Amino acid sequence: MDYIEQEDIDDEMQLLSDVEPGDDGNGMYEHFRFVAEKGQTLLRVDKFLVARMEKSSRNRIQQAAEAGCILVNGKPVKSNYRVKPFDVIAIVMDRPRYELEIIAEDIPLDIVYEDEFLLVVNKPPGLVVHPGHGNYHGTLVNALAYHFKDNPDYDVNDPRMGLVHRIDKDTSGLLVIAKTPNAKTHLGKQFFNKTTKREYVAIVWGAPNPENGRIEGNIGRSLKDRLQMTVYPDGDMGKHAVTHYETIESFGYVSVVKCVLETGRTHQIRVHMKHIGHPLLNDARYGGDQILRGTTSAKYRQFVSNCFEVCPRQALHARTLGFVHPETGEEMFFTSEVPTDMTTMIEKWRTYMSANN
Repeated sequence: MDYIEQEDIDDEMQLLSDVEPGDDGNGMYEHFRFVAEKGQTLLRVDKFLVARMEKSSRNRIQQAAEAGCILVNGKPVKSNYRVKPFDVIAIVMDRPRYELEIIAEDIPLDIVYEDEFLLVVNKPPGLVVHPGHGNYHGTLVNALAYHFKDNPDYDVNDPRMGLVHRIDKDTSGLLVIAKTPNAKTHLGKQFFNKTTKREYVAIVWGAPNPENGRIEGNIGRSLKDRLQMTVYPDGDMGKHAVTHYETIESFGYVSVVKCVLETGRTHQIRVHMKHIGHPLLNDARYGGDQILRGTTSAKYRQFVSNCFEVCPRQALHARTLGFVHPETGEEMFFTSEVPTDMTTMIEKWRTYMSANN
């Protein structure tokens, strides 16, 4: 049998959806899988797939290949790749398979920009992006279903449109949503080719040394804790990842940093900053919810506890997003103010260090 459609996301994909994938556009989910038979003759992968997927045109499959969504034996291929016997061909997308129909829910959206092809939203912390295991309601996708409920051309269940990339549940900031298949293909290609502009603001423990730098290290799922990602510096495991950071302001015990992504891996900034010894403040998954710098006094411990109450999440915000408009070719660039919970915590640290120096 050369065709296997996954009715459920396999075990690894379930783990990925349990951990809301981060920023990036590269945490992909397998939707379909085909295995070439023993007697398979050499055949272009686009022709191979169009013969097995009745509802997909060859042009659409070629666009998927351009966006890096067709894998053969785990590696992206172009549409002219020739399928060989026993090749495993997977079609991956930037979201898990929805197990239930998406229900429209009247959840407020902070819309930064919208036209007939796309919209940009400013996601608040605490909002899950995609429905998944344990989060079937109250997600950004449910909010989009409501926003588009009177638009006959937008089907929230259609994977050819919708969110082009993701950020973690407790990370705030900018996301772009495609309203047409063509827009999603072109935007997805920009994320795949790393031509988008993405800048984050984070509050981290300690003072990075040097103040500005480049972090490079493959990121993959931890073998010790499957809910965490980790850095594999030797490069034998995980996927290539690069983060550039710049210290904006330092208070000694903590610092405000700007992070620019060169790649987009699950939890990339959170993992890379931990890797160099500076986890994000209040990032429970990566140890940032512990006091990692400072004094042992009860007063200090209470101060940090107060800071965590003000910002009860990892201190990370997707501040800027830039891309080329898929239809007009215009360079689009958006900026979102750092949210109040983070600015309040920054001000508390500024006041505390001023009073104690």
